[in-house]
Amino acid sequence: MLELASDQPLVIAVDDAHLMDDESRQTLMSLLRRIRTNQVLMVYASWKQSGLVEPLVHADLSRQPHKRVRLTPLSERGVAQVIADQTTHAVPANISRSYHLATAGNPMLVHALLDDSVRPGTEIGEPVGNVAYRQAVLACLYQGEPNHLRIARAVAVLGEVASDRTTALLVGASPDSVQDVVDLLSSVGILDGYRFRHPAAAGAVLSDLDSAERSGLPHEAARMLYTDGAATVQVANQLVAADRVSEDWGLEILRLAADEASETGDFASATSYLELALRHSDDQRERHAIAAALFRAEWRLNPAAAESHLEPLYRPALDGTLETRDTVTVLRYLLWQGETGPADQALGTLHRSHTEADLPFLAEVELVRTWFYGVPRTRQPHRIAKAVGLDGPTAESPYALWTKVAPLVSGVVTDESVENLVEALQDREHSDMQLELTALSLLLVAQTDRTATAAKLCETLLQGAIQRQATTAHAVLSSVLARIDLLRGDLTAASVNATDSLDQLHPRGWGVLIGLPLSTAILAYTGLGKHENAAILLKQKVPESMFETLFGIHYLRAKGHHYLSTDKAFVALSDFEMCGHLMRDREPNLQSFIPWRTDLAQANLSIGQTRIAKEWAEKQLALDDQFGSRSKAVALRVLAGASEPRQRTALLRESIALLQATGDLAQLALAYADLSAAYYELGEYSRAHLVAQSATQGAESHWTETSVAEATELAETQSPVTSASAPILTEAESRVAALAALGYTNREISGRIHVTISTVEQHLTHVYRKLSVTRRTELPSKILENQIPTTPYSAW
Repeated sequence: MLELASDQPLVIAVDDAHLMDDESRQTLMSLLRRIRTNQVLMVYASWKQSGLVEPLVHADLSRQPHKRVRLTPLSERGVAQVIADQTTHAVPANISRSYHLATAGNPMLVHALLDDSVRPGTEIGEPVGNVAYRQAVLACLYQGEPNHLRIARAVAVLGEVASDRTTALLVGASPDSVQDVVDLLSSVGILDGYRFRHPAAAGAVLSDLDSAERSGLPHEAARMLYTDGAATVQVANQLVAADRVSEDWGLEILRLAADEASETGDFASATSYLELALRHSDDQRERHAIAAALFRAEWRLNPAAAESHLEPLYRPALDGTLETRDTVTVLRYLLWQGETGPADQALGTLHRSHTEADLPFLAEVELVRTWFYGVPRTRQPHRIAKAVGLDGPTAESPYALWTKVAPLVSGVVTDESVENLVEALQDREHSDMQLELTALSLLLVAQTDRTATAAKLCETLLQGAIQRQATTAHAVLSSVLARIDLLRGDLTAASVNATDSLDQLHPRGWGVLIGLPLSTAILAYTGLGKHENAAILLKQKVPESMFETLFGIHYLRAKGHHYLSTDKAFVALSDFEMCGHLMRDREPNLQSFIPWRTDLAQANLSIGQTRIAKEWAEKQLALDDQFGSRSKAVALRVLAGASEPRQRTALLRESIALLQATGDLAQLALAYADLSAAYYELGEYSRAHLVAQSATQGAESHWTETSVAEATELAETQSPVTSASAPILTEAESRVAALAALGYTNREISGRIHVTISTVEQHLTHVYRKLSVTRRTELPSKILENQIPTTPYSAW
């Protein structure tokens, strides 16, 4: 070396000088003493060490002429320059900032990220940590002291719970010494406090562990956190990472963590906790309880995948060795799949072995079984029947939702009982049958002519399910919202929500409930005239067991209406007759939900069997329907079609009055179209045209049946004469004039708009004067002539 330095400067560089052993250090010190007069520069490159005396700070070395140079990392601007050298494209400020945040300006890490992220000829995007970056991170750690890597591994394993205290407990060091290392690793761009700057860095550290360490370190972390009193979920996460449970407390921790995760909607985590617990449990009863809990968690995400967890529980559920809650879980799935026979056996087991504390579970089971699935009710002991409320109104109890449903299904349908149910839906308790009971509750509210309220409640619940990523709830609530849209007459929304619902679950995961969104979509497409869309849905395979439930009957009705609208009335008649056959053994109050008698009337009317059609419509009207006016209104419209023209107009006006209260704009448009046709048949052309205008207003986005199309054609072909100076009526006068023109008496108008008969007479006097009307029969033509708005869908 001295010879090399005799005629030219010589630079000797020592990298990683902090790793020198004593012999190497002594050799270099000897060389330093011999080169005092030579042109030799010695450069020592070293990491700052964590809380230790630096090996180069040596008595002999410090007495030599020297200069210490601290190298700082690249600034954000410096990182931007490095990136710019790698591309011909402009580098956005946010990109260079992302690289700087991910590396703290460490040049080695910056270049490694660029190697992973940059593709020739493309713009540079966000930093992607792949092979080069992961190798660079490990290289940085291995270049340091052994405790650097040990503490980095502990931080990676602890994740969100890493801190100076927890990390120190895990590695067996003091918090201060841990903090020194964390500060150092933060300065070199690996950590940012107790979090890795880039997720790939944590992955690189964990993947560097051997198989024993990969299980052992998380297991030690779980034991440490449990002993330290950490949150249950934090301990459970470490047990899952370790993939083993060797402590007595482990299974209890996993089950408690699963309950907490389920309550917060983290069903994926709950599933992982319970799967681990099930693999390590040796007690048969405990395994049954864990399997049932695992089903409940996984069912919320994928009912089809959850099925396997229940297979070992069928026999215990039938012989009474399961806990009540777990038997209810089995029963719930049996109903979901339409297995009504085994479900009845499980229900019988519950009836024989239940306690007073089990009554809420039994109540929800009975309500859902009888009213949601439509399975005929079995005999129950008196106290269960009383608690469930199927034999009469229930008293107040702490189990909120089912106690509000019970009065309605028992026949107590009042403003108060419905409002109580609405309040319970807004502040409901959770239970294993909650989703089906919630769906039932929403449909009950909608059936009581409160479709707007039901839709708002359903939309709120649906948004919550979407935020929680609860796929099953998302699917079911979307199908319920679609059904509510159908009841409102918004067929476009009904078709969209129903098809969205079908997309959420695999057909096998739907079970018998697939009949709800399928029937809604088919009815909506049929009403919109999209018969090809409906025909495609009818080709979808459905479970045979669906026809043991209400959902099968809904499906048959939808299929029948599709055939009725595509000139296959006799096929439709057969489907409607099957609906009637399937409904005869079910709860009497369910008849209003499935108006199969009206369907039969429509089918018979279409094949010319007017007398039979009239009989079926009258049978529907004879039912004691306490759930709103829609079924009665539709039956009146069908009865009108089977009646003489003079009777027809009165029936249709009554139907229209009821439909305006229900808010079903599609059926309302059809009723107006039928009324227009009836007036036309009677020769009252001006009145027919006036009513036709009302029909077209409701049909624009809701219904395109032939009768409405004909009314639209009538409205277009008989355009009113435009008046240059049309008299102006007040809003109240317009309402009264429109109703009088449609044939309503003064007393009927008074009841419709909630004013006195005297007020009606005064309005008509002003109308007659302004429109130059001498007789009431002139009103239709004068209203058309002067273009007086009739606003048929306003709140009369």
